[in-house]
This record gives sequence, C-alpha cells and structure tokens, in this order.
Amino acid sequence: MRRKGFRTALAIILLCAMLVTGCTGGSKGDSGTLSPDKPVTFSWLVYDRVEGKVRDDWEIFKEIEAKTGVKVKFQIVSQEGLEEKRQIMIATNTATDFIQVPTQDGREHGPEKVFLNLNDYLDRAPNLKAFYEKYPEAKALATGTDGGLYTVPVLEGDAEGKGFNFIWYARKDIMDQHGIQAPSTVDEFYQYLKMLKEKVPGSYPLISNAIVGDTGLYTTFGRIFTGISGFYNLDPTTDQYAFAPYHENYQDMLVYLNKLYAEKLLDPEFSLLTQAQWEERILTGKSLVTFFWKADLESLVAKARGAGTAEYELDAIPSFAAEGIKNYQFSRPVVGTVGRAISAKVKDKERAVQFLDYLVSEEGTNYLSLGIEGKTYTMEDSKAVYNKDFGESPFNALRKDWGVWYDLITLNNAKSREVWERGLSEKSKDINARYEQYIIPAPKQIVKTEEELELEKSKLNNLNKFLEQKVTEFVTGKTPINDTTYGQFIDQAKKLGSDELLAMYNTAYTRTYGGK
Repeated sequence: MRRKGFRTALAIILLCAMLVTGCTGGSKGDSGTLSPDKPVTFSWLVYDRVEGKVRDDWEIFKEIEAKTGVKVKFQIVSQEGLEEKRQIMIATNTATDFIQVPTQDGREHGPEKVFLNLNDYLDRAPNLKAFYEKYPEAKALATGTDGGLYTVPVLEGDAEGKGFNFIWYARKDIMDQHGIQAPSTVDEFYQYLKMLKEKVPGSYPLISNAIVGDTGLYTTFGRIFTGISGFYNLDPTTDQYAFAPYHENYQDMLVYLNKLYAEKLLDPEFSLLTQAQWEERILTGKSLVTFFWKADLESLVAKARGAGTAEYELDAIPSFAAEGIKNYQFSRPVVGTVGRAISAKVKDKERAVQFLDYLVSEEGTNYLSLGIEGKTYTMEDSKAVYNKDFGESPFNALRKDWGVWYDLITLNNAKSREVWERGLSEKSKDINARYEQYIIPAPKQIVKTEEELELEKSKLNNLNKFLEQKVTEFVTGKTPINDTTYGQFIDQAKKLGSDELLAMYNTAYTRTYGGK
C-alpha cells in the first residue's frame, strides 16, 4: 500500500510539474524580465549587405546588451541564400529565435506553432500593444486565421504618403554639352534616346537593372503605358486591381520597347544584367539613362568622379506617361511586406517578447534606425540629423560600421529615411520637389484567406515566369508583335490563371478595405 501510495503521489507530482511546464511554455526563465543582471542570448537570422558585412561588435548592440542583458547571436547567410534558408527553417520548424519573414508567412505558419503568438503577451508588452493600435494595417497583416499576432511589420513610409524611392537618372553633363532637353512624353523620350545615341555612338542609352520588380523595365514601362505598376497592381484611377496585359496599351508598350531594342537604344543584354553590370555601364558611359533608387544618385556620381571622370554628372529627368495615362509613382507604403517574428520554440518566451517590445520602443527604435546620439546623429532644433561626415549617402557608413538601418535588423525604415532626407543636399531636395507632383499614396496590402493564398501559390509563379519569358521574346523580336501573337499571349495567360488571380485580388482588396 505504501509503495502504491508513493507511486500515486509521484504521479500527481509529475502531472503537476507537466501542467506548470505547459502553462509557462516549457521554457527556462519564462517569468524573467529584461535586466543587465540576468543575461540571455537570442539567435537572429540576417544576411550580409553589400555596404558591409554583419558584425558582432557593433556598438549599438553593445549598448542594447548593457541596458537589457540581451546578447544577440547573428546567424548569417548570403543574400542569395536567404530565402531558401528561411523557407527551410519554416518547413522544419527550426527558425532562429528572431527572424524576419513575409507577413503572409507569419499569418500562415504562426497558427501552426512555427512562430510565437504575440497576442498572448500584449499585457506585458506596452510598446507592441501601442504599435498595433497606431497601425491597424500592420495588425491586419500580422493576424493569423486563429486571431493570433505573429509578426511586427516593418515600417517603410510616412503616414502622409509623400516619401518615394525612385527617379529617372540621366547624364546631365552630356545633355548640357550637346544642348539636349529632357523629355516629357513617350515620343519625346524616344527622340531623346536617339539624340543621346547620336552624340555617344558607343552607348546603349537606356538600361535597367532588372526586368521586373520596383525598377524593372517591364514594371516601369507597364506603368507608363497602362497605369499599372507591375503585372498586377491597383489601378489608382479605378481603385480596383488590374492585370496590365489586359490594357489596350500593353501591346503598344511591347512595340515601343522592341523599337528601342532594335535601334540599339536599349542595352541588348537588358534581360540578363546583374546589378554589378548595370552599375559598371552607368558609371562608364556605356549607358546614360535609367530608372532607379534616388538614394544612390550622389554615391554613383562620387564613384564615377573618383574613377577619373571629373565631369560626370547625373540628374533627374521628369516622369512621363503615355497619352491618357495617369503620370504617377506610388509613395513608399507605410507598412511593409515583411515583419519580425519570434520562434515558437524560443526557450525564454517572456524575455524574447520583452526584447521585441524594447526594440519597438522609442529608445530601441532609435538604436536600430538612428544609432547613438553624438556619434551617428545629433539633435538640431529638436530633430535628429545624421552625422554630416557620412555625406549624402549616410546609410553606407551607418550599415557597415554601426549596424544601423540594416535590413532584417531595423524595424523602422521610415524613421531612418526621414532623418536622411532632412540632411539632403540642395540638389537632392530640388529633385524631391520636382517629383512631388507625381507621388500618390501607395495601396495598402491586402490580407488573403488560406484559399486565396493557395490559389496564388498554385498560379502566380508559373504565370509570372511565362509573362517574363514571353514579354522578353516580344521585346527582342524573337516573337513578332501582331494581333494574332498577342491574342495567343493573352489566351495562354488566362489558361495559367490570370482571370482567377485578378478576381481573387479584387475580392481580397474589397473585403479588407472596402474599395470605392
């Protein structure tokens, strides 16, 4: 009887222990708080940027550790290998303690216990709670089908929708030398490229660093000819999603680009160029015009002059659009497409959430977005200004030497950009002023259901591959452009799901934001 009673008592004790463990998430130190006297280490997935490699001795993280007791152990991958590594981690539920993922992945895999449900900790995370209240779009993007919150979306732009990223670059020194005027229409742009080719015969005046994406050739000229930025996007004139190839002007765009290609006004290797090749051709005068990030203009000029081209000068030329098409560029979105998540398997859940809460606080945000006052920035008239020694492109030194404004680390790009633009040169401020007339607020991201996500996964990748391949064939002349071949192009797009995807995007958009 004693032995049986002992076994019963032992079983009760073990059961209680299991229940307690379950209630605390099964992690050592879950009830702890952030303190320099209670050190803890968290792993964090990052990649090395071209501006500088990730370092374990960045001063901002030394200061953060001194204040919180948290030591960050970065797990570093290459930029090229980042997506594969992230997907493997998600698929095998082996994510680092902190990881940045597309918000869709957070919504989809959070309920599967891959990521920690932040909603369970908001009563102990005042900064996170305030963040979701201030940015309802971010909360919508972070919310899984079970109602849990699984990411902290990265902030990208100001609430007024004025900040923007891209401009048309052109070689101002060559324009001035030959008295060439900037174009303002599609036809004038063609004549403009012809004049540049005539004056610099060895050049292919127009170059693009990609065919798709924000600065991609097809994205840029799709917007110019149809008003749709990319293959699918919101049409700002209708407040509905549209599929650019359905627009009556898309075939005209193909004819236009084919003409530029045939007349050697467009780099013949446009569909194959690497970023390094794009930069080399812009710097050496092999190409003279491009649509790219405005932040890089001054640094490119400095590189070219440093390489011996003393007269080298880039300036912005006006945005332009086809007749009857809205001439615009979307602003930076307020809330980005990615967010910071915590692994559901993190050992110290409480302190992991508290650390994320600290990084969202004003002090934490300042470290990641601005750096250290007196070293990377100063306060002028109660506003932060980056150290003037960093020059026109402070992000290079900030990222390399300080870990500030570093992708997959910062949570607030908007704050960094605001301070950067405050210290711009008069030339850059003038470019901003010239482009303000074209900027309209970016569309908010849509939240898709599981069924909609499955549809997108099953259709979009194959459709995009087909579109990229076929548009390239049209532009390079491999496939002739006529009503028959274009009709076949559209028919195949429909077979691959273009109609289903378009209907899904509009349904999701209307459900999320109501539409007009």
